[in-house]
Amino acid sequence: MSRYRGPRRKKIARLGSLPGLTSKSPKVKKKGPLRYQPSFYKKSEYHIRLEEKQKLRFHYGLTERQLLNYVRLAAKAKGQTGQVLLQLLEMRLDNILFRLGMGSTIPQARQLVNHRHIFVNGHIVNIPSFRCKPGDIITVRDKQKSRTMVKNYLHSPSLNSSSRKKLSNSNHLTLRPSKYTGLVNQIIDTQRVGLKINELLVVEYYSRQT
Repeated sequence: MSRYRGPRRKKIARLGSLPGLTSKSPKVKKKGPLRYQPSFYKKSEYHIRLEEKQKLRFHYGLTERQLLNYVRLAAKAKGQTGQVLLQLLEMRLDNILFRLGMGSTIPQARQLVNHRHIFVNGHIVNIPSFRCKPGDIITVRDKQKSRTMVKNYLHSPSLNSSSRKKLSNSNHLTLRPSKYTGLVNQIIDTQRVGLKINELLVVEYYSRQT
């Protein structure tokens, strides 16, 4: 299954806020009171797990196969699978750029990487899934076009939104905006990820495939 490229508001209207997918807010529709609540409105256990999986997938901008591969990697690693899964996704280069504010969304950050605007430890990296590690120094290419784009993202109104602030409020990264540089201090504490996602339900969803 390919990466989702359809209307983003449809996804956040159904799944809730997904800052990595879009900085927009879901439209609130006014509905009249329901006279009764039919039994089929109750979500099944499978439906609940599916929604949590979809939240994770759309927020980080992954294909179905990519997310399944990450779950398999997390299952083989030491520690709780759900926490390891979040840490693996958080250390992706496109997500690191997004958290630093160098992209208003993860797709924008991914585009910067694909177009060779980003250096990691002095070397150009054009793979969005590149796994960063503590001590890595991320720098924007020293060209006017590259730095102008990042400057616009850093001053974007979406960076000041409440959901975006929650994502940026973490000490595992340091941003030096005047030098267009970010430093990875440590692996993120999963309690500070700041997303309304139950990663354990995602692991349970894939339990038969791992």
